[in-house]
Amino acid sequence: MSEPVTKYRRQGLLLAFAIFVADQIAKYLVTVPLNLEAARSIEILPFFDLTWAQNYGVSMGFLTADNDMQRWMLVAMTFVIALVVLAWMRREALRGDILALGMILGGAFGNIVDRARLGYVVDYADLHIGEFRPFLIFNIADAAITIGVVILLARALLLREKDDNGADRGA
Repeated sequence: MSEPVTKYRRQGLLLAFAIFVADQIAKYLVTVPLNLEAARSIEILPFFDLTWAQNYGVSMGFLTADNDMQRWMLVAMTFVIALVVLAWMRREALRGDILALGMILGGAFGNIVDRARLGYVVDYADLHIGEFRPFLIFNIADAAITIGVVILLARALLLREKDDNGADRGA
């Protein structure tokens, strides 16, 4: 294993940890000091509110867990997915892909902790233009997962593999 690749993997794991910590701190702040659950919504900017939401499902509310067995099945399923992302990160050599996977991993663990601890994921970020809401209410973990997936897709679609002349696809 080359030194740059090892360095990239450390950076990916550090990014995952930083996202996990930032996510958990933000969720603590909206839950305890701001008591957002009681306030329901706090306007921060004309286009951004903190709005309380409990997400019992996964992405966009799919696979909603209606009981404890389903909750723990979701925890197990998302944990297995996080382990697959970790394994993928360990096999990947390109820095951009490793960092994108780190974003996904950090976000996944942030939401796994919520679901295991509370039974739901705490969502609070509410972007809107007037009454139009282009996104569901989300959190830092959700944003990191989404951005990581978009980066992976963009890199897969826009960057080319090495050609016959040895030109690199880029890092």
